[in-house]
Amino acid sequence: MSETVYNRIALLRAERGVTRRQLSDALGVHYQTVGYLERGEYSPSLHLALRIAEYFDVPVEIVFSTTPFPRIGERSA
Repeated sequence: MSETVYNRIALLRAERGVTRRQLSDALGVHYQTVGYLERGEYSPSLHLALRIAEYFDVPVEIVFSTTPFPRIGERSA
């Protein structure tokens, strides 16, 4: 079983016009941490995952998943 955690942080940032620096400042983490998260090089703690979801005002399942998110424009079967 894979330990990969997929996320939509970059998509949410782009939609909201938020830079990595702005998000990292709001979360109290280093801006490089946001990059590591977005690239899947780092899995967040539960606390950080919940804070990210709260920042974007969405359920945590919108931001994070244990399975890949469908690409934009793909239809689910």
